[in-house]
Amino acid sequence: MKSYENYKTTDITWYPEIPKNWDYCKVKHVANTYAGGTPSTVVESYWEKGEIPWLPSGKLQNCEITTAEKFISEEGLINSSAKWIKPNTVLIALTGATCANIGYLTFQACANQSVVAIDENLSKANSRYLYYMFLNMRSQILTHQTGGAQAGVNDGDVKNLYLLKPSVQEQTQIATFLDYKTNLIDAIIEKKKQLITLLKEKRQAVINEAVTKGLKRNAKMKNSGVDWLGDIPEHWGVVKLKHIVVMKSGNFISAEIIEEEGTYPVYGGNGVRGFISEYNQDGYFPLIGRQGNLCGNINYAAGRFWATEHAVVVSSMKELNVFWLGELLRLMNLNQYSQASAQPGLSVEKILNLQIPFPSFDEQNSIGIKLTEILEKNDSLSNKIKDQIKNLQTYRQSLISEAVTGKIDVRDWVEPKK
Repeated sequence: MKSYENYKTTDITWYPEIPKNWDYCKVKHVANTYAGGTPSTVVESYWEKGEIPWLPSGKLQNCEITTAEKFISEEGLINSSAKWIKPNTVLIALTGATCANIGYLTFQACANQSVVAIDENLSKANSRYLYYMFLNMRSQILTHQTGGAQAGVNDGDVKNLYLLKPSVQEQTQIATFLDYKTNLIDAIIEKKKQLITLLKEKRQAVINEAVTKGLKRNAKMKNSGVDWLGDIPEHWGVVKLKHIVVMKSGNFISAEIIEEEGTYPVYGGNGVRGFISEYNQDGYFPLIGRQGNLCGNINYAAGRFWATEHAVVVSSMKELNVFWLGELLRLMNLNQYSQASAQPGLSVEKILNLQIPFPSFDEQNSIGIKLTEILEKNDSLSNKIKDQIKNLQTYRQSLISEAVTGKIDVRDWVEPKK
């Protein structure tokens, strides 16, 4: 793309050089801004059978907002500081993890007090251009962030942000150009994400087949007598887990002594939590998450490490291939054996009484080796696709930045004919 013929310098840090025919101004000079509100959550009638879409700040994910999951009633709207927001409005998240996230609302809705709506003056600004402009202003927004764990910005900060202001006609052209280009990029990204999903499904299918049916496709089969398992190779056995492994939770450790760096990793119910200078395990083991919504998930730990009380260490009582065992446990969806409570917990006793297919140690090893080989290729391809997606996302943001800051001139751009 070509550049503009002439540029001028400014005293605004964020825009040191802009096209000569452009201007800059504060947000308050082209739009009104207002925050939303939340009806009282203790008044059931404000939420029950509500039909008015209501958005928390978490809905703002730097993309269009096309759906709502929460709704409030007319009564809730009237008795709170929530306000209607018109379709095609830019939204900015003010606080917390989503602070400075941007959304483009495509339907009429309300939002909570951590969301600011940008109600543009149509004679001065194009809402779609503002959407792309604000996506490029996220770093500027974050410079105003103050506070602790829920640090954020306020409506006053947003009003005084600086943005670039070409003519409305040129804003519209820039927005049209970016809509076309980003839609193309997004379509490519979506196809690549679908390919990653297919690779994950293929990965799991290969694992499932290998750990329950073996590697020989023409092997004679028999009924295992286990509902979830079905047929298994004729020469395989069926055993209860308690006859081949010991399952024991790790030991409590205070979160205060866990460091970001250290000698030995600390494994909780969902993988590594940090590091400490002591260990309570030494070897290669599958670990089962014991508590929480992710209880039953499988991780592997090797060498010296500390297992907390939230991780169940699976130790073998006889020769077993750890990878074969771990993937078999993953296939068994152990989360279904959790005991219902506010904090779900795994019933180890139930799991130990489950029956599993049991090939010889040599065959377990053959399965483990073959799976490692296949999965390395699968994961390598998946990682390459993820890198491609990152590059496309970087290019997308770069294109937006160049267009809204005048690094490229799109005034003569025409959408290609289909």
